[in-house]
Amino acid sequence: MHVSVEEARAMLAALLPDPGTETVAVAQALGRVLAGDLAALVSHPSATESALDGIACREADTRGAGPDTPVLLKVVGESRAGEPFTGEVGPGECVRIYTGAPMARGTDAICPVEQLRDQGLDAVELLRAASPGDVRAEGGDFRAGEVVMRAGLPLTSPRLALATALGHAEVRVRRRLRVALLSTGDEVVAPGTPLRAGQVYDSNSVGLGAMLREAGCEVVPLGHAPDRPEALEDAIARAGGADVLLTSGGVSMGKYDFMRDLLIDQGRVSFWKVRMRPGGPALLGGWKGLPVFGLPGNPVSSLVVFHVIVRPALTGQPVQTLHLRAATPFRTLSDKTAFWRATITGGQVSDYGQQGSGVLRSLSDADALVIVPEGQKVEAGDEVDVILL
Repeated sequence: MHVSVEEARAMLAALLPDPGTETVAVAQALGRVLAGDLAALVSHPSATESALDGIACREADTRGAGPDTPVLLKVVGESRAGEPFTGEVGPGECVRIYTGAPMARGTDAICPVEQLRDQGLDAVELLRAASPGDVRAEGGDFRAGEVVMRAGLPLTSPRLALATALGHAEVRVRRRLRVALLSTGDEVVAPGTPLRAGQVYDSNSVGLGAMLREAGCEVVPLGHAPDRPEALEDAIARAGGADVLLTSGGVSMGKYDFMRDLLIDQGRVSFWKVRMRPGGPALLGGWKGLPVFGLPGNPVSSLVVFHVIVRPALTGQPVQTLHLRAATPFRTLSDKTAFWRATITGGQVSDYGQQGSGVLRSLSDADALVIVPEGQKVEAGDEVDVILL
């Protein structure tokens, strides 16, 4: 059964268990997915404050101030973060103020320190008018009770900082899916081993393992299994407790593609082959209740399929795309969606050139995958959807 990319993604997602939720410390939540809305417990800023170092004063007192017409104000105190000025500023007065410090009562504008000329300790000349625009209003960023972050957001480092600023020490997140990872093939050997003719290093285990961790998954490493049915069965048996098994290799049409045969003969196959390039020979099935997604053994194909099908299904997040203009044509395939490697220069995408599945360095050099839907023609100047790498 051959399926589209969208069908493959949906079918894999449908087989995955509901991960449930757990509560973790904000500092430990990087890469997790927020499982509930987050409302602000406090307002930010917590008080009306200065955006600059300078003086706080009444804007009306400083109109007309300039280098040749300075305005003189009396300094009656200072306000700094953690120690605000407690009095009230009257006409013709000001307080020295520092970035983030609360505004003093009676003040509504800031003149930056660069536009001041001290006249002793108790007076200052303004070389330009003070600006209300340099005042940060209380709650200008968010107010207590406001829902600021919605469930489903991946927790990046800026979002973790925001969650902390909202007042949360802990957040409820989706539990990590446990993904067992297995590479297969007689030609695959561990890095550091001397290569014989026809052998390759096991780059899939490293690349896919890293991508799984980036997707917020817990990786259950099963290592490598040679092309023998009994070896594959032994390896799969070690995946106990995993939510899904991810394999690489053994799913194409060759005589020694035993993973495909094992699932066909003794397990379950939901689809075999996806209408995409690279990565067409991907497989979804099951083994004794364990969902199995078989990636092609070719590293380029394997990593691209993970990007466009596996990661969105595991995270529940759609593929993030940008609209950019094509600087070069991109090849059309009549019966497959193509994901061509591309470089980005000046906001435009260009064909990387070497699109063969054996060119692994292309995924390191390329900036994006350009999506060319089945039968769609893409010429230079056309707008295209791209996935950033």
